[in-house]
Amino acid sequence: MSRPQRTRVKICGITHPEDGIAAASAGADAIGLVFYARSPRFVTAQQARAIIAALPPFVTTVGLFVNSGAAEIEEILGNVPLDTLQFHGEETSEFCASFGRPYLKALSMRDEIDLHREAERFASATALLVDTFQAGLPGGTGVTFDWTRLPADLDKPLILAGGLNPDNVAQAIKQAHPYAVDVSSGVEAAKGIKDAGKIAAFMRGVVKADVE
Repeated sequence: MSRPQRTRVKICGITHPEDGIAAASAGADAIGLVFYARSPRFVTAQQARAIIAALPPFVTTVGLFVNSGAAEIEEILGNVPLDTLQFHGEETSEFCASFGRPYLKALSMRDEIDLHREAERFASATALLVDTFQAGLPGGTGVTFDWTRLPADLDKPLILAGGLNPDNVAQAIKQAHPYAVDVSSGVEAAKGIKDAGKIAAFMRGVVKADVE
């Protein structure tokens, strides 16, 4: 699948309105809100609403779930104006598509994974998000994987995650040619607290890769 003229950017794990504003001000296309209680970046529905209310127009809001029940997700959707859902667990394509919202399916890059097969399994997904595999962690590892493992002929947009930061994002884009990049811990001052300077530096890295 052909890439967009500009690599899209999602800043995930936003926990405070000011961090959402910093991401949007730096040019991020989307922010991620984590509804997974075991994550240090977990937000309640009330917190999520406050973050979204502070955002300017045209910033996509993405809600991240890990093996949540349908009732739990429906409750969040009834209270938080999310644009897109992101599933990081063992969810089926039928489950992911059942909420009537665009969705991303996150995949851990295990040794045996076949992304062509996963693209077929999750044909209804807007994109596949590929992240580093680390046993016991659904994401947010802060560790990269071998980007050469990503196929160039996949008929589904790929969002690259896993250990990205201001220092390596340009290299990642040049090597993997993803539709978008997703960063969380790589632009933080502490877990769950974003650093506006790191966000801006990350965006400069994306722009550098796109123009070179």
